[in-house]
Amino acid sequence: MRVLVTGGAGYIGSVLVRILLERGYRVRCLDRFFFGFDPVRDVEDDVNFEVVKGDVRFVDGSVMDGVDAVFDLAALSNDPTGELDPEKTMEINYRGRVRVARLARKHGVERYVLASSCSVYGFQDGLLREDSEVNPLTTYARANVLAEREVLPLSDGRFTVTVLRQATVYGFSYRMRFDLAVNGMVRGFFKNGRVPILRDGTQWRPFVHVRDTSRAFVKVLEAERELVDGQVFNVGSNEQNYQIFRLAETIADAIGLPFEYEWYGFPDHRSYRVCFDKIAGTLGFKPEYDVRRGAREVYDALKDGRLDPDDPRTITVKWYKHLLEMREFLKEIELDGVLL
Repeated sequence: MRVLVTGGAGYIGSVLVRILLERGYRVRCLDRFFFGFDPVRDVEDDVNFEVVKGDVRFVDGSVMDGVDAVFDLAALSNDPTGELDPEKTMEINYRGRVRVARLARKHGVERYVLASSCSVYGFQDGLLREDSEVNPLTTYARANVLAEREVLPLSDGRFTVTVLRQATVYGFSYRMRFDLAVNGMVRGFFKNGRVPILRDGTQWRPFVHVRDTSRAFVKVLEAERELVDGQVFNVGSNEQNYQIFRLAETIADAIGLPFEYEWYGFPDHRSYRVCFDKIAGTLGFKPEYDVRRGAREVYDALKDGRLDPDDPRTITVKWYKHLLEMREFLKEIELDGVLL
């Protein structure tokens, strides 16, 4: 079976690609490689792995040739990045992913899985389930909601569509991100001996390890069609719903450092607790990692040099700003006639 992974060189995608290869699948990775080719370099010689450099908005339908399933992860990731250019976010995260789903259906692909986010719940009280009202507060979250609403009706008996609303992801990846709550807190401890906490610390957020959420995609792929067709699943575990201040305390304890912290930013307007009973009961999904183990994993990788805390590519919004500035710089050079 061949699986197309859009965004296959990203934070989740680079982990998911390796899990698929380990399980004997053939993998086609579609990515723009804005963060470089390194996240997939060590698997590029695998006979079951192939790369297509392209954009979900424009890629030719031939990318679906021989594909049995699509994992659609390509997107401008996280809320701050989504606000850099809201229209571009909608173009990629919403219309681009709907385009991929329609291409997949047109070319006879059997399964399509959309990578969505629990951020669609926004700010709400109570324990939120898949049938709870959504309340998207950012462009990133709104794009996810719109994409969900357009891809789910594409299920037609031959084409199976599933939506995975992922909790906030953490843990070591081949395309590392330190702009995620757990990872960013660990980086703060490592660099400054203090954990950065987004005000006011009372906000709730669910969490899931990057390997666990990758395993959820595989669970959907290998499940009986009737269990996942047209379904939405929250991906995570009830035990990993945390208030942010308590999360920081847990991380400090896990890596054995005194709990020193510093506040940053304006009070977060997002807060939600999520129920994960459906994916556990339907697919038997149970995370193998918890926040404590994930925090130690990242801290150890920083200590032994496998991760660079100062790599500018690990803060997504800053790296995109850098790319935008470079693009403007190159345009200026072209206008001056220096670059022909």
